[in-house]
Order: sequence, then structure tokens, then C-alpha cells
Amino acid sequence: MTNPATDTLDAALYRDPAIYEAERREIFARGWLLIASESQLPGIGSYVAVTVAGFPLLVVRGKDNVVRGFHNVCRHRAGPLTSEGAGECGEALTCRYHGWRYALDGRLASARDFGPASNFDPREFGLFALKCESWRGFIFVNMDADCAPLDDSLGPLKARAAHLDLERLTRAHLSSHAIHCNWKTYVENFLEGYHIPMMHPSLHQTLEPDYHVEVDGQMQFYHASPRDGAAVAGLWGWMWPCLGVNVYADGILMERMWPVDHANTRLDYLFLFADDVDDAEVQRQIGASAITTGEDVIICEAVQRNLDAGIYTKGRLSPKHEAGIAWFQGTVRAALARNSP
Repeated sequence: MTNPATDTLDAALYRDPAIYEAERREIFARGWLLIASESQLPGIGSYVAVTVAGFPLLVVRGKDNVVRGFHNVCRHRAGPLTSEGAGECGEALTCRYHGWRYALDGRLASARDFGPASNFDPREFGLFALKCESWRGFIFVNMDADCAPLDDSLGPLKARAAHLDLERLTRAHLSSHAIHCNWKTYVENFLEGYHIPMMHPSLHQTLEPDYHVEVDGQMQFYHASPRDGAAVAGLWGWMWPCLGVNVYADGILMERMWPVDHANTRLDYLFLFADDVDDAEVQRQIGASAITTGEDVIICEAVQRNLDAGIYTKGRLSPKHEAGIAWFQGTVRAALARNSP
């Protein structure tokens, strides 16, 4: 008995700004998001700031050596505390607009030259805090104060990566790629290998035709046997809502699929390598990734143009190749249903 083919999401969900606003609230404001590696926060006052689905987020290392997460938003008039990227803020986070200063644990330390006010209690104006947890040197945040622990999402990866010495991977390389497509268009491309023979000729030559997807909780894992002599062995996975996990012999690539708006996505790549890996191997792996990414950008942007054209409404997913997409689309449907009146 064969499995039925599942209907895809309606094409309108990939081009409607109102759908994207619902996804911001029901998916990205509720999910665990990888923000940084511990190696990017070497000392007290080290921070990393990013924008995810329009939410300005930051993590900072406190005087007690604990990394905490906050919205990058001053409680006075919503000024930014830091610029995007990694940096050092010293002993306090200082708003760049009016100079309010916050202790590294989020408490308001000084409302600069604010003046006396009978109804202003600084203790009530600490930074908006995020849930912040780490796994094997990777720092995640969640905007939902009532979220389940990170372990609930990462459990399947923890089991598969228990034997890997990830802590030795501290040499960071960052790169970003802009894609003119809805975030779901790119994620769905990542979640299947059905397109590899057509779109990735170099990668296709390294793999046997046994590529398959395993869905495990909020994660998916990808399995394919390497052809003789091909250096593609590793652990390949993805975690809801937007994180690709690619573990190589000498490094790891954490691929963040950040929505910019309803029509644009930014791939934010965090590569980590062992210190003893030579520069040539680092550049080889980064270069190979860039080739595959470039091929994916071309097809995802073409698919998005066709979704926007209004000709295609929906299709069917292959039970053999696209079970991961079926799970993803079902999870998106469930999230959007929470937003329905």
C-alpha cells in the first residue's frame, strides 16, 4: 500500500504580508533561535546582536560570566543599545539615542539626565529579557517566556552528536547571502534532496541515489551514502523553525534562515572550525558551500517569481522525497491556526 501525496500550502501564503506578520508572532516569537557561538563572546561585555523576522535581539556576557539575552530595545523611547553584529560594550549596555545605561544583567543603571518624576521607578524599566539557553557552545534565545526548554527541540540532535567533539570548533567565519524569496520557499528547498540531481551537479556526483529524510520531533535528518572517495560524510540536520545543522569532519556550519520580510530572506552562515585545520581546507569547505548556496538562490528566486505570478495555487508532495516538507507545512498550518479568530 502506497502513502498518499499531501497537498502543498497555498501559494498565497508565500506572498501575503499579513501571513508573514502572523508567522512573526506565532513562529519566530515562539521558537528557539540560534544567535551565537560562545567563541563570539570571549569576555565580559562581549555581545552579538541580530535582527530576526524584524525582532532586534542581542546576547551579552555579564560580569558573572553568564550569557543573557535581551531585545535590543531601550525602555525609554525604543532606541537601539548596540549596532548589529559582534562587539564589546564594556561594563554596561548604553542606548545610542539618549544614553540610558543598563547593567549587563538588564537592570536600568542610569536614566541619563532624566530629572525627577514622581511616577518613574527605574526598577520597573529593565530591558525586555529573552529566554537564553546553550548547547555545546551554541547560544539560543526564545522570546516566549512560557516556552518549552531548548532540550525539547534539540533532543534528537544531542543524541546523534554526543560522540562529536564540538567544543574544539572555535575558529569562526561568518557570511551572509540575500535571497529574494519568502523564507518558506528557501526552507522547503533545504528540506529535500529531490532537486539535487537537477540543481547540484557537483554534489550529485558525490552521493549515491539513496538520499532520504528522517523526521524526529522538531528536527529532521538527511541521509545519503557517499560515493567512493567522496568527502561528504557528516551529520546533516535541520531544526524548527529555521536552522540548518551541517557537521563535517573538521567543522560545522550552522545555517540560519532569517526572514527579512514577506518577500526576502537572509542566510546567515556561522562556520566553526578546529584551530588546527589549515587555511586551504577552511577555504575549500566555505567555497563548496558557496557553490551549493548559489545554485539554491537561483532556483528559489525563480520559484518565488512563479508563486508571485498567480498561476500556480497548490501542488502535491512526494511521499518518497518530500516527507520533511509535509511535516514543515503541517507545522506552519498549525502555527497559523493559532492566529485565526
